[in-house]
Amino acid sequence: MTRRQCTGEYKIKPIKKKVRELLGYPYPARIPRDVFVEQWVGISTDEFHRAKDADVKYMRNRHPLIDMGWSRSDCIRYLTSLGLADTPKSSCLGCPFHGNAQWRNIRDNSPAEWEDVVEFDAAIRKGNARANATGNRLLGEAFLHRSRVPLSEAPIDHVTAAEWAAMQQELTDSGPDLQELEQGVIDGCSPWACRGEVEPVQDDFGLAS
Repeated sequence: MTRRQCTGEYKIKPIKKKVRELLGYPYPARIPRDVFVEQWVGISTDEFHRAKDADVKYMRNRHPLIDMGWSRSDCIRYLTSLGLADTPKSSCLGCPFHGNAQWRNIRDNSPAEWEDVVEFDAAIRKGNARANATGNRLLGEAFLHRSRVPLSEAPIDHVTAAEWAAMQQELTDSGPDLQELEQGVIDGCSPWACRGEVEPVQDDFGLAS
């Protein structure tokens, strides 16, 4: 596992930047103590351990799904009642936490995105100058798929034991009408949290890095 920065770089920083713009206090302006936004974060009861307070005073997090006691299964049932049963889990296109079912879905239903992600997988092979958690060069090679082979050659048509068990659990929780299942790491992603999440830290700009 290399250095993880998706949540900080691609979610939290852009959100904070936009919030400052909406409040009328772009960096480096100081935001008055009584000025803040209330941010609603869609973390369900299955992921309550990821529900955290914002690390800046001008943002206050609320978690409405937890307040209502809703699990992911409750959300799926609600979406199904609205005719939105095939709403997938949220995640980045090239997320290394994808399971085989998610890779198959991209390959079979989004050829252009599959081409992009295969190219991305090839491009990260040697990492970069600060590829790992300690900020050093990568000694080995980087791959998106857990088999550690190029994504275009990875055994994504194989249904793993973990995916099979997850499918059975999803069917139990969601009922027989749920046909399209996306597997991978159990936790989904949100604008404030990511699979394999690490704690946000403050950098010199007052934004999480």
